[in-house]
Amino acid sequence: MKKIGVFGGTFNPPHIAHSIAAQCITEVLSLDKMLFIPSGNPPLKNSIPSAHRLAMAKLAFSDNDKFEVSEIEISSGNEKSYTVDTLNKLKILYGNVETQLHLIIGSDNLLNLDKWKQPDKLFELAEVIVMNRPGFDHGEADKYFADRVKFFSIPYMEISSSEIRKLISEKRSARYMISSKVEKYISDNGLYIKQ
Repeated sequence: MKKIGVFGGTFNPPHIAHSIAAQCITEVLSLDKMLFIPSGNPPLKNSIPSAHRLAMAKLAFSDNDKFEVSEIEISSGNEKSYTVDTLNKLKILYGNVETQLHLIIGSDNLLNLDKWKQPDKLFELAEVIVMNRPGFDHGEADKYFADRVKFFSIPYMEISSSEIRKLISEKRSARYMISSKVEKYISDNGLYIKQ
C-alpha cells in the first residue's frame, strides 16, 4: 500500500520549518511521498495570489525526491478550497484501495476543526496527524476530535509565515528562514512590501 502525506497550507511564504516538519513526518511514518498542497482560495484566510504561492512552494520543496507540490486546489479556480473536497479528489486520483492518505495539520488547526467543512468526513478519508506548534496547546482541543487524531512531535521552531511577511514588509532580512530561491522570488516579484 502506498502511503502519502497531505500537507496543505497557504505557504505564504513557505519556510524551512515546513520542510523540516515534512521531512520528520516522512521518515517516521515511512511515507512514499509528501504532497504539499497550496490552498487555492482558503475560506478562513486572506493571502497573495495563488500563482505566487504555488511558484514559491515549487522552489521551496524541489530539493527532496519524496516531496511533491500539487496544483489540485489552485487549479480549481476561484471556488473556496475545502480539505474534505481535496481529500475526496486525491482518493479518486490515487485509487481508494491502494493508497493510504495521512492528513498533516498543525495543533492550531485542531483547535478550529469544528469550523471546517464536514470535519467528521476527514477521518474517513485519511489518518489525521497533528503536529505541535509553538503557542498552541492541543489540550484545549475538542476531545471529540483530539481522541481521533495521532499527535506527532516535531522540533520546535518559532518561525511563521506571518513573521516572515512582517520582516520583509519592514525591509529586514528573512535569510535562513526561507530558502535562497524563495527569497529571490519574493524580491524579484516585490511581494510583501508595504505600498
